[in-house]
Amino acid sequence: MTSLLSDPFLQLPTENSVQVVWFTEFAGTQHYVVYGENLEHLATATTTKLSRVREDSQAKIIQNYYTVTERNIWRHEAEASNLKSGERLPYQVVSLNHAEMIKSKIFTLSALPKPQTPLKILLTSDHQLMPMTAANLQKVCETIGRVDAVFFAGDLINISDRASEWFDDHRGGAFFPCLQGHAHYELQSRIYQGGEIIQHAPLYPAIGNHEVMGRFSTIKGLNEQFYDAVPRFGQKNQDNSFNTDTYEEIFSLPRNQRYYAITFGDIRLVVLYVTNVWRSPSLDYNIKGRYQEAETDLDHPDAWGYGQHIFESISKGSVQYQWLEKELNSTEFKCAKYKIVMFHHPPHTLGANIVPPYTDPIQNIERDHNGNIVAIRYEYPREKDYIIQDLVPLLEKSGVHLVFYGHSHLWNRFRSRNGTHYLESSNVGNSYGAYLGEVKRFIPPYSSYAATGDPNGLEPIMPNIAPILDENHQPLPYLASNEITAFSILDTEKGTVSSYCFDTRYPDSNVNQFDKFSLVTTIPDKSKC
Repeated sequence: MTSLLSDPFLQLPTENSVQVVWFTEFAGTQHYVVYGENLEHLATATTTKLSRVREDSQAKIIQNYYTVTERNIWRHEAEASNLKSGERLPYQVVSLNHAEMIKSKIFTLSALPKPQTPLKILLTSDHQLMPMTAANLQKVCETIGRVDAVFFAGDLINISDRASEWFDDHRGGAFFPCLQGHAHYELQSRIYQGGEIIQHAPLYPAIGNHEVMGRFSTIKGLNEQFYDAVPRFGQKNQDNSFNTDTYEEIFSLPRNQRYYAITFGDIRLVVLYVTNVWRSPSLDYNIKGRYQEAETDLDHPDAWGYGQHIFESISKGSVQYQWLEKELNSTEFKCAKYKIVMFHHPPHTLGANIVPPYTDPIQNIERDHNGNIVAIRYEYPREKDYIIQDLVPLLEKSGVHLVFYGHSHLWNRFRSRNGTHYLESSNVGNSYGAYLGEVKRFIPPYSSYAATGDPNGLEPIMPNIAPILDENHQPLPYLASNEITAFSILDTEKGTVSSYCFDTRYPDSNVNQFDKFSLVTTIPDKSKC
């Protein structure tokens, strides 16, 4: 029997409408959504075919792929319109494949919430098919119930063009199944299904480094293509550098932007494209890494990785920075009760991925007396860290209440002197650890990068309810675990952000709240709003 490839999920609600999106592996003859108290309204979907999704020999899917193979997947988007704010209605999607009618279950949708509507927002990131993702999302639903939106700070999957990572990886933890309650991930002899979340709540994503694919190829494996991202050097052909095509084709983004701003109830959410390519910190001679080119590649510029280069500039004066300045001066931003900025790369963290500084790599080519290249190294001047030198001062000056991000696969939080909160809540497995005290990051012996603590000068805040204890039963100001997972909830009625943890080693244990803090907001001048 033919089935939908995904349940529907919600995108871009307005004051009287919301977009409903779903996927199939057949083009079909007609696709539509029915909605209303008695499903009496019908909206026809627009259908497009995903242009980049493929499988390869490394795909974890029932069917074996021996070469890079295009996978035929169609996206359907219909607008449920004439909605009333505050009203939640049933809906169902229908796809016709010639004589066969395929229906989803009945879910609920709603228009954009009005200001002063009590909301609960899931703050999450770095799912990447990690071992604890399904358990994490299942516990969100069991603990909180239905959330009103999902703010996702990047790294949704591992390889963006690999279709099975989005839809049907046979290990049971693909992106959509986890967020739609259809996962089947075994952990400690317990099967976790994830949570039925985005069928009812709109998802707002940010681009992480894993949403970016490198140089396109019909021959090289998808992993190799992902790591083969190089700077554009002014060229317009994305196939020769990097692209976010699949990410942009899957989601409905405001004005199809890679960075955007939306109002959701009392929240003004600003989503930025702040991420760089991930390179290994290893100094092994055959590694194309953060700090060097592999020795075998020295005479082959086409194979150079150019260090940990940035995908989209956020430096002062850049196009994105100028857009952000305009947004932070907008009436929508200034008059919002909660001002939140979300992006992927951490401005403050105890994690590994904050080193080296977030700046353009400086390439140093060493040659022998005959002019032959003997080494290529990369340096990252701390005084040119674009996040700390350019972005953070702008955000703090503009009164941002919360900066939310991911990337290092842990939980920790900070607060600046002016009261801006910084939260990283990305611990769903494969933690890179936290570096504090005697625990040190790997850094090149010839560098001055920070080996421990937050390189940018803030002290981590100890969880104020029930911090995790170390082996000596001392409280830790972070959660970096491959056994205990965490999620965070923004409650706009109370003005709080609460974080919860669940120990997957004990499937019958309780979810525990371990931290809670308040967002101190300023009351907007109504005469200017």
